[in-house]
Amino acid sequence: MTNNDIFRRIRYTFDLKDSTIVDIFTLAEVSVAQEQVTAWLKKDEDDAFVTMKNRELAAFLNGFISFKRGKREGPQPAPETQLNNNMVFQKLRIALNLKADDILAIFELAGFRISNHELSAFFRKPSHKNYRECKDQVLRNFLLGVQRQLRPSSNDSDSDSEA
Repeated sequence: MTNNDIFRRIRYTFDLKDSTIVDIFTLAEVSVAQEQVTAWLKKDEDDAFVTMKNRELAAFLNGFISFKRGKREGPQPAPETQLNNNMVFQKLRIALNLKADDILAIFELAGFRISNHELSAFFRKPSHKNYRECKDQVLRNFLLGVQRQLRPSSNDSDSDSEA
């Protein structure tokens, strides 16, 4: 999944307006223009499409954590320059304040089965012997499950056209 795919799916799932997204970046102490947000949301084939960099997605996710849970005291974490699916998954877990059982239930909504042991492996340090890389399919199913939880009446094909 590209950063733009992840960004579009989160925007659709949480029904975020462009102005709200600008505010979320502000919570992460990063300034973006509404035009920039619009360009990230364009379809890949569109001439006005702009690829979202890792640092920009990380800043959005950091701001999203503050948006959902409240801004933490002290300096805000700097956005990472390298980002992988495990980090995205972890940031979404923190933002939504999810426990393992909550995440397993979300996967069930997407029709995706995963064990508690497999799940915990995604949140380990990469140097840990039981660390497991979070593949696109896992992250995609997690985002789909969250979408089904928050927007149960929406048709999944709608999200593909939006996301």
